[in-house]
Amino acid sequence: MFPRKLLLIFLSVLLNVISCQKDNELIDGVEANQEKAVLERINSDELSEDSVLVFYKTEGYKHTSIEKGIETLRTLALSNNFLLEFTDDSALFTSENLLKYNLVIFLNTSGDILNDAQQVVFENFIQSGGNFMGVHSACDTEYNWSWYGKLVGGYFLSHPAVQQATIDVVNNTHKATNHLSATWQLTDEWYDFKDINPNINVLLNLDEATYSGGANGENHPISWYQEFDGGRSFYTGIGHNEEVYDLSDFKAHLLGGIEYCLGR
Repeated sequence: MFPRKLLLIFLSVLLNVISCQKDNELIDGVEANQEKAVLERINSDELSEDSVLVFYKTEGYKHTSIEKGIETLRTLALSNNFLLEFTDDSALFTSENLLKYNLVIFLNTSGDILNDAQQVVFENFIQSGGNFMGVHSACDTEYNWSWYGKLVGGYFLSHPAVQQATIDVVNNTHKATNHLSATWQLTDEWYDFKDINPNINVLLNLDEATYSGGANGENHPISWYQEFDGGRSFYTGIGHNEEVYDLSDFKAHLLGGIEYCLGR
């Protein structure tokens, strides 16, 4: 995407920022080992040029699982050779800055998080071949931006209490689902959706007969993908509970979504 030397410079700066930053949401006990692993990859010439921005700004409900999601995505990046940067600063949504990334992940975002100019920049990013991935409340974001609603694939409508449900695997050939059996039992917060884009390709569908309070009926997608306006889009409604980020099946689900968006 851009020359390897620039990638290494960028990574060096990023590691320096990480080592100095004292934000409790981002700093935890695993960072020293992660930085060491990245440096080892630099020395062994194993770095990929795939670069991902994880955006976690909230103007509505703020999930406590954001920090856990950040930790999980860091681990996936280190073990699967892609570069990762995290921010809740919408000022980074400039044409010049987004050129650095193949993929932007909205991790449990909420509310109105980009101004009009930043929205145009992000539309241009997708239209130029950039890619998008949404996790859980990414659909509880930018309700007045219809383009975004089509990109993410649907908007949040409601949810019942956190409980176990059975998920039917509709498509088991996609990278995000090919590790799963025909059904997947999981405890999380199950979103109902409105304004579902009819062009999405459903991967996982909730069985509303297995839990209480569902509002979408038999057609209740909870994860999907699509090609949209020049780029790729992947969404998963899973990711409210911190505990799900420790599950190997969910980690593989996230990684499959990332790899789909990166075109691997």
